[in-house]
Amino acid sequence: TGLTTGQRAVTVQKGPLYRVRGSHVTLWCKVSGYQGPAEQNFQWSIYLPSAPEREVQIVSTVDPSFPYAIYTQRVRGRGIFVERLQGDAVLLHITELQDRDAGEYECHTPNTDERYLGTYSAKTNLSVIADMLLASMAPQALTLTEGDAVELTCEVSKSTAQHTHLSVGWYLLQGAGEHQAEEVLTLSKDFILKPGPSYEQRFLEGDVRLNKVGNTTYKLFVGGVKPSDQGQLYCEAAEWIEDPDETWKDISRKQTERTSLAVVSQGRDVSVEIAAAERSLSEGDTLQLNCMVGAQKSSSRHFKVIWLLDSVEVARVDPHGVLIWEEEYEERAKLGQLRAFKPSNTVYVLTIYEVGLRDKGTYQCSVSEMKTPGDLHSIQTNVSSGIQVSVMPVGDRMRLSVSTSTPRVTAGDALILHCEVQGATGPVSVRWWHLPPQHPGHRVLVATMERDGTLSLGSTYQGGQTWGSLRLEKESSGTFTLVIPSTLDEDDGGQYRCEATQWARGRNWTEKGEAAVTVISMAGLGLHATLRSRIATVRYGQSFELVCQVNTSYTLEEVPASVRWLFQPSPTGASHELVRAFPSGTVLWGTAQPRFQGRAQLAKADTSFRLHIHNALPADEGTYQCEVEVWRRNILPLGQPAASTRSNAVGIKVVLPESKLQVATKDSSVEIASGNAAIECRIEFAQNNSQFAVTWYLLPPLADATPLQVVRASYSSILEYGSEFSSPAQKSRFLSQRVSSNVFQLQILSANLGDQGRYYCVVEEWLWLVDGWYKLGEGTSGRTTLKFKLPGEQLQMERTNHSLLAREGEEATLPCRLQGAHLPGTQLSATWFWVKSNGRDSALLTLSYDGTMEYPQEQLARRLYLRRPSAGDFSLTLSSLERGDAGVYFCQLQQWQQQSEGKDWILRASARSGYTQLTPIPPESTVLSRICSSPSLLNFILYLPLVLILLLALAVFCWYCKFRK
Repeated sequence: TGLTTGQRAVTVQKGPLYRVRGSHVTLWCKVSGYQGPAEQNFQWSIYLPSAPEREVQIVSTVDPSFPYAIYTQRVRGRGIFVERLQGDAVLLHITELQDRDAGEYECHTPNTDERYLGTYSAKTNLSVIADMLLASMAPQALTLTEGDAVELTCEVSKSTAQHTHLSVGWYLLQGAGEHQAEEVLTLSKDFILKPGPSYEQRFLEGDVRLNKVGNTTYKLFVGGVKPSDQGQLYCEAAEWIEDPDETWKDISRKQTERTSLAVVSQGRDVSVEIAAAERSLSEGDTLQLNCMVGAQKSSSRHFKVIWLLDSVEVARVDPHGVLIWEEEYEERAKLGQLRAFKPSNTVYVLTIYEVGLRDKGTYQCSVSEMKTPGDLHSIQTNVSSGIQVSVMPVGDRMRLSVSTSTPRVTAGDALILHCEVQGATGPVSVRWWHLPPQHPGHRVLVATMERDGTLSLGSTYQGGQTWGSLRLEKESSGTFTLVIPSTLDEDDGGQYRCEATQWARGRNWTEKGEAAVTVISMAGLGLHATLRSRIATVRYGQSFELVCQVNTSYTLEEVPASVRWLFQPSPTGASHELVRAFPSGTVLWGTAQPRFQGRAQLAKADTSFRLHIHNALPADEGTYQCEVEVWRRNILPLGQPAASTRSNAVGIKVVLPESKLQVATKDSSVEIASGNAAIECRIEFAQNNSQFAVTWYLLPPLADATPLQVVRASYSSILEYGSEFSSPAQKSRFLSQRVSSNVFQLQILSANLGDQGRYYCVVEEWLWLVDGWYKLGEGTSGRTTLKFKLPGEQLQMERTNHSLLAREGEEATLPCRLQGAHLPGTQLSATWFWVKSNGRDSALLTLSYDGTMEYPQEQLARRLYLRRPSAGDFSLTLSSLERGDAGVYFCQLQQWQQQSEGKDWILRASARSGYTQLTPIPPESTVLSRICSSPSLLNFILYLPLVLILLLALAVFCWYCKFRK
């Protein structure tokens, strides 16, 4: 029955987890310490972000009716199901993740114990993110000849907000798709190149390479294509995220379109044989080797022949017959001790006069066929079988052993190699060679010590700036020690060969020995930086700390390392360098953000850098990153870094002090007969050291009118008028004043009917915080309605509404007439208004009671006329009519009377005319204008359709009556 002792414990996959929309997601859950049957049941539920306290049941292993309605269909269709791994462990499968699947998941196990003891459920969070991975490669159909090279380009990018890694690989699909795709070469998420099984050797030889160009471009190079390479090639990119349990999960995969590759084979009808006149020689004898090439139509073909001794190149003859000796054989060739030539296109000869012990070994000849003599790549290469040549020494024999005290080092460390010579009876010269593994058959001269102790370096190692000052020293014991102070990278690894030559009686004898070393590149050690902060939101004046965690196989104390802290104030702006700390301890502060100096502290530990910022300011809000660089050891001064990495971005938000602003919100009204008006804005509570910016707005009388900005007074008392109030006349009438510490007023001088409406203010609270002014908050006041109280007496005016059509370019007269005569001893003033689309009445002109004329709309002054054919006629003529003159117009008349000689004039009566709707029409609308200008003709046209309809109905009715009879 699986009885156990202890407490029940339910464990679920650790969160939070981030998964891509549309992907197949699994969550594991297991139970331990339970009693009862070995097969336990599981129930999965979710708590959605919109209702975090409400359980929504998803699926159960025991109850088919367990799912809620929103999950029933997906569970029945196997879109969501539970896979049992064993009796007490299951996997929840969501085959196609949706946005609504985000939330907190709970795994519950029903009780099978004798009593409740332990935990019966566990929870984890799952977040659904968008698939931001893109991969593309242009499809091609390529036909290449065997031995050609091909290069394919794949564009891969991601913009996921979370920290993720990419892997990019190429795959070959052969046949009609019935075979599994074969891996060619992949750059893993850990930045390691991994060839497929069939491509390992070609990868080691450098014929299969992957190059990254820029941030998004990956290029696959395959040199010397073979028939086995043909098929369909495609690129596959995967995006990986590290889960809280420190395992990496591929959350998205994308495959590109495919490129078809066909390889045409070349006939391999070339045979190569090697022969020697004598294989067993004594020192001083002559060795002659013949290389015979067998091929059809050999006279018209082009061959390159390379002579090899123990797989190391001795000399080569190109298709033109040009001879090239390797460096160590050049001097002997000049002295006539070596000779190589080409008697014919199928026979090649190598002769060594006065052979020595160094000339013994296995000889081969390699024949490569070229398309043309100047080609760099061969069609095919054939290597002969090896022929063993032995050389018997004449004289005493010496013994040689090679060793190293640094078999495995990190780039930047020193290499120390020992060559111990025993049994030598004469002077000895020593040569050290490097046999790089990435170039098989090639060797590089490191250093030479002649018989007289003269030291010289190979051309590659001269200068001392790359590897430091190389040393080759001879100890009394006969040991020659080579010291390379600083290795560069993994290319410095491989075999190091020591050749010791003994000189005696005019002759010499050479012995060889090798030692292997491995150099680990610092870039290959996986340098990676992660930036984190304990808090993402800080209060003004609070301190915060950023930790740049460096993940690698060495500590920051073991290698020279620097850190550069970057700051990006806004998402669209550029990043600025805050500070840089060098390996020497020198700290260099950036000039773009000088406020950080004095408030920031830098610290360094074994695996991290820390930036501590005191007294956070609002300007500190933004995105931070760290960039870490490491150098090879033992090299001064520092040059280019051996490896570098930039961390993820961490956003810091600085919260300003809370605003305490309170503005009076009660509605009120102001009623005046004429003259000036004052609108009040009162602050009921605010901080003592705050400053205020006040913006006044007007809501015109129309119900759907848009608020108009009248004037804004900044916290520094700078006035800024709205577009409707920006004319000099308006600026002189509307003023914002601060009448006390908590009261602001909008003064309206010489108020008129066009100023009617509801006024309110918006108050902004500003506070000085160390480095500048910052807005803490704002408040909006109640509405104050401005009304005009008209005198008891009213003027009698014509108040009929009119609709007027007039042609553009001509003039239009808008009626405004007084009915009856005005009182003796009084004077009349008239103001014409134009109601714009925003609902505000805009004054066009004012005729004062003293006869003066004002034009608030200066641009219209030359087209406005008051002709006044009679004393009570104030009709307005608008000349040179334009399309933009359309709108509603009305006039206001006021009657003024002087109290007595020398006294002020007071308003006795006022009245407003009816509205006139003015519609300009284009000049070509001649017929329409005639119709509209003739009321009788217009009425006839308007009623004509109705008359025709009535006549038609009457005819139908008569026909119907006749038919019934």
